[in-house]
Amino acid sequence: MGRETNVDSIRALDEQIIKLKLTRNSLLDISTRVPPEILGCIFAWSLAREPSRSLYSRHFDGLRKGSYNFLLVCHRWSEVASRTPELWSFWGNTLQDWKKQHHRSGTTPLDLVLDGYRRGPGFYFDESLHSAVRSRAAQNTIRQIHLRSNHNVSLTPVISSLTPDDDEDGHNENIESIVWHNTNPNLPTVDVSNFFARSRLSKLYLLDVAGKFLISSWDRLASRTTLLTTLSLQVTTSTPSPAPTTSQLFSILASNPNLQQLVLAGVCPSDVDGSALNVSLPNLNLLSLKGKFLPLLGLLRRLILPATLDTMDLTAIDSTVEDISQTLVPYMRDYFRRDARFQHRLHISSFAFPSSVSISVQILWPHTAAPSEALRSKVVTVRLHSLDAPEQLLIGLIAPVPGEHVASFDFDSYMELPEGVFSMMPNIETLHLTGAKLSEGFLQPKPGGPRANTKLLPSLRSLHLQDMNLDDDDWGPLVTYLVHQTSDNQIISLEVTGYYPRMDQEVVYEIAHLVEAFTADAPDASDDDSF
Repeated sequence: MGRETNVDSIRALDEQIIKLKLTRNSLLDISTRVPPEILGCIFAWSLAREPSRSLYSRHFDGLRKGSYNFLLVCHRWSEVASRTPELWSFWGNTLQDWKKQHHRSGTTPLDLVLDGYRRGPGFYFDESLHSAVRSRAAQNTIRQIHLRSNHNVSLTPVISSLTPDDDEDGHNENIESIVWHNTNPNLPTVDVSNFFARSRLSKLYLLDVAGKFLISSWDRLASRTTLLTTLSLQVTTSTPSPAPTTSQLFSILASNPNLQQLVLAGVCPSDVDGSALNVSLPNLNLLSLKGKFLPLLGLLRRLILPATLDTMDLTAIDSTVEDISQTLVPYMRDYFRRDARFQHRLHISSFAFPSSVSISVQILWPHTAAPSEALRSKVVTVRLHSLDAPEQLLIGLIAPVPGEHVASFDFDSYMELPEGVFSMMPNIETLHLTGAKLSEGFLQPKPGGPRANTKLLPSLRSLHLQDMNLDDDDWGPLVTYLVHQTSDNQIISLEVTGYYPRMDQEVVYEIAHLVEAFTADAPDASDDDSF
């Protein structure tokens, strides 16, 4: 009897639990209780993607796998979604996806995307798709145009469908972002002159054109854009596109005073001189220029840049020691002095090659800085290509940097660093050398020189050596240096990485007793012996 009572009690308890779950589910049933307007907003929010305006994150991401699985939950959810046009502003990464779904967005501005980095069907631009795109452009219901032709996909028919037959008022007025990359060398040049000449782009904030494009309507581009915050024009040298004149380029910049990021490569005017008017860009935080040295420097001198510019990247394809010493060094010295942030601790990364040199200077914010302040790191990168004395070019580039504030120095080159380079930066605490040659007098002043009997790096606390070259596999110069550096109870740590000859156990013990901390990768894998 007792056993039957227990079974009945369990059954009754199970029934009560089921009723409670049903009651709970009815209270949570958003399928019927939530108004369709709110449910649609929830769907749209779950798919929302804020396109990045940063030039370092320009890839237009596609939809996540399974993004639209909520359509399969129930009939009501599917009906609500079909009546929420915001859900259909972007579909997939191929024109075929866009062709299937674009009509569902109604009058909502949508995105036209062809991501050439993602293979898929639908690359054929047929007549029906041409008509659909053309209709959308005429109705001003295209918000963003992101086209990348990396897999033999020509952009010409797509851009032609976006171009009005004549100068129609209001055509393409609602376009906010244009990213066109035609980087496949096997594809023909795309002429976009008529698009810029005939389209009204009064809402455009991002224009990024890279690769093989023909642009001859520079004057019209200046008059049609006023709200640009990002302008990136990187036209390949093989393109027959005429570079804008100084007047045309400065007109574009002056028409867009809110520019925050400016990238120019292959379009720097060759006629910039002292008579050109200066252009102020008070909101700029990123500047990247690539071209021939003298025109590039002429353009740079005519730009009035804010002292708080975060990133400057200059790449010159031709330069000489005279160019550096007489023109660039004075400009860079003034640039560093104008920004108080360069009075903080600095990190220099330097690279030297047989025909080019490159340096990057970055702020080292203290660990106690607030997170928001620590992110305000400033970077200046200069790359120069020349067959003329890369050592002197390197010294010339480092010279304007406030050397007394350099706390970290990273040198990546098989070129031997002159003693004078270290004398410019007496407060280096961390030194990273890649490909350095370990020979007699390593990191020590020359005997009989002005710095003899002193420490070349008196503040050094950490030394990192990577891919070392040794004379006769002799580690003696390193041991000699450590004895010299650690005199007067100076503390230093050492790290050896990459590929290097075998280090005898005796050398390991000797080094370990000289430094505070010693770490090393395994030596060259081709060496059977190891420590």
